[in-house]
Amino acid sequence: MKTARNWALFTVVVLIWGTNWSVMKSGLKVVGPLNFVMQRFLFSTLALSPLLVFRQRHIPKDRSIWTKLLFHGILNTLSMLSTNIGLVNEQSGISAVLTYTQPLFVFCLAVPILKEVLTGERFLGVTIGFLGVLVLYFKRILSASMVLLPLGFLLLGAFLWGISIIYYKRFLSHVDPIVTNAVQFTAGLILLSLLASTFEGFFTAITGTYLLMLLYISVMASAVALTLWVSLLREEEATVISASSFVIPMVALVFGWILLRETIELESILGFALILAGTYLVNKKVPSYSVK
Repeated sequence: MKTARNWALFTVVVLIWGTNWSVMKSGLKVVGPLNFVMQRFLFSTLALSPLLVFRQRHIPKDRSIWTKLLFHGILNTLSMLSTNIGLVNEQSGISAVLTYTQPLFVFCLAVPILKEVLTGERFLGVTIGFLGVLVLYFKRILSASMVLLPLGFLLLGAFLWGISIIYYKRFLSHVDPIVTNAVQFTAGLILLSLLASTFEGFFTAITGTYLLMLLYISVMASAVALTLWVSLLREEEATVISASSFVIPMVALVFGWILLRETIELESILGFALILAGTYLVNKKVPSYSVK
């Protein structure tokens, strides 16, 4: 990444999203995915809306930009919904691995669409980073009885996330991140309300534990971390920021060790090393002889 500031912001995103998988999995045990994501978007919208008062001059007036913002919001909504539907019937670790196939999709699309620089080191870094994620969860993958439908939803969620990253970089990187996320959460809330009323009915769990989980994923993982993520996407190449996110499943495993006393074994250490090596290669300064 280009600056120490961006590394610091990325570290905040990694720490928040690294703990988010177990929280999402716990919330989906008591509320269906449509209601869960809808309620997440509701609280995220409420968290960001007051900030729009201070960002009024950044709100676009061009109708075409609003059309693109709404389409971007629908892409992200469908991506998150698909991921949560898959997570309902799959282990959180496996779900994280499948979701972080997203950098592979971004890498394939960023070069032809965004004209980002292709180097052998970046290609190797993306490959090594994803291999590290697979090694981290190797035993869980072997022990899991993969069900085709959740697998499809998780991969679809990763693909749509990758498409939304490319779309934002191509058409919306000049739009303020707070405005971008406020619009996408509002658009997603409307879409999910319609879907929930049709397929699940409206339901929530009235417990303190569930409310805390909902506040965490809404305010921290969405309003804060996703806004920082969009801010980083404005300044960094999509390939760099996307491939660097391989670190997130690694951090999720570390938090499982710290908070849940889960075991970190030899293959986990190997996975850590591969992810860090891949992240280093992707973030290396592009040499002047590289071709586009």
